[in-house]
Amino acid sequence: MAYYKDLVTSELLSKFKDAFFSNSTNILAQNVITAYDPFQITLSRNRLQDQLVTNQYFSNRINVCGNPVGDQKYTGRCWIFACLNVIRVPFMKYYNIKQFEFSQAHMFFWDKVPILIQIIERCNFFLNTIVSTAKNGEFLDSRSVMILLKKPIEDGGYWNMAVNIIKKYGLMPKFSFPESYSSEDSKELNSILNSKLREFAIILHDMVTNNDTNSNISDQIEKDMCIVFRIVGVCLGIPNQTFKWQYRLNEYEPICHRDFTPLEFYNTMVEPIFHIEDKVSLISDPRPDNAFGKLYTMDLIGNVIEGSKILRNNQPIEVLLEACKQSIATLDEPVWYSCEVDQRFSNELGIEDLKIHDMESIFGTNTSISMTKSERILYSDSYPTHAMILTGFHEENNEVTRWCVENSWGKYNTTTNGYLMMTTEWFKEYVFEVIVDKKLLPKCVLDVFSQKPIVLPVWDKLASHLR
Repeated sequence: MAYYKDLVTSELLSKFKDAFFSNSTNILAQNVITAYDPFQITLSRNRLQDQLVTNQYFSNRINVCGNPVGDQKYTGRCWIFACLNVIRVPFMKYYNIKQFEFSQAHMFFWDKVPILIQIIERCNFFLNTIVSTAKNGEFLDSRSVMILLKKPIEDGGYWNMAVNIIKKYGLMPKFSFPESYSSEDSKELNSILNSKLREFAIILHDMVTNNDTNSNISDQIEKDMCIVFRIVGVCLGIPNQTFKWQYRLNEYEPICHRDFTPLEFYNTMVEPIFHIEDKVSLISDPRPDNAFGKLYTMDLIGNVIEGSKILRNNQPIEVLLEACKQSIATLDEPVWYSCEVDQRFSNELGIEDLKIHDMESIFGTNTSISMTKSERILYSDSYPTHAMILTGFHEENNEVTRWCVENSWGKYNTTTNGYLMMTTEWFKEYVFEVIVDKKLLPKCVLDVFSQKPIVLPVWDKLASHLR
């Protein structure tokens, strides 16, 4: 029953219709929008003239990056691509390599075999989490278990999940473990795995309910994981234990040949150049209940059982902006970040700008911008959906006005060869998290990491997986 009288009467609908057709602007807008993409029609000509002239130039830009531009294809592996795109910059500089990619499929393989977050390791994480929630007395209709079962496996993830995979399984060049059909289009693989994991969850939940021993439960998980490994191996291939790597430090030295395991490759060739342990997460979550200057983590979110947990240091957006600027200007190092990519964004033109669409001229009302960032999060209008990297910025009169972004949607999706331009005003509204080196942060910000983290539930608005 409605709290108020029924407003949807035939008289009121007739009134709305008469008002609509009495305005010639509405009729013209209808004629156009019913035939064309609303977001193409609402592109602001005046804003494009301002931005297209300037968005190719940045006063500070990292030179060695984006060769080749990554393409995650029909998958949600943005967080993997963005992480590896950050790491490859110092790697390519140090070894004087003009073109290089780490194997995204290698990380994807090991992620598909922990829960809610990637393949081999993610499946194991899911099965163990189902057991732990059952042992804690949570029923199948509890909010946490329902979220876990809704999508046991998906492609999306976070920076710390990429770190967990790298530290446990290492890295390898892309040519040593190239892409497969299912690594570039993972929908069918995920569908198969999700059904199997729910099937396994039934067995494990019943074992816990019937007070079966921990040893038997562990044995069951091992059987389940053997099946998961088989499915993933068939679809993605299985990485070799070793691979050959040839390199030289400069043009005058001979080429070095070595056999590496992926973990040896990371520990000896990559980690000394890029210290992944020194990178920390800053978020800007302005919701009233989530105070700045506090440390947060997420319940039941992860991919490697023994891996590090998500630790997010909540700070005003100005702290994130300054850290990103210093990473590029002083360290010559790109920045991994997460954002709500679909808002006020022209993918074809490669522009993220609050004024890129003129909605009001077509619809007679604005959308999204009238809400605050906090309100958009609270009412599910905006949350993290995609990860990319910042590779440059433009500064005028000591103020950063725009940023250069390297995306992972291929070279041909935009007129700017896979790069985007993001205005600082867009950054303030739609960027949620950045990963920066802790040496860039003042002591008052670093001290937050020594706090006991506040645990946010698995259904929190900022727990969405990046794709």
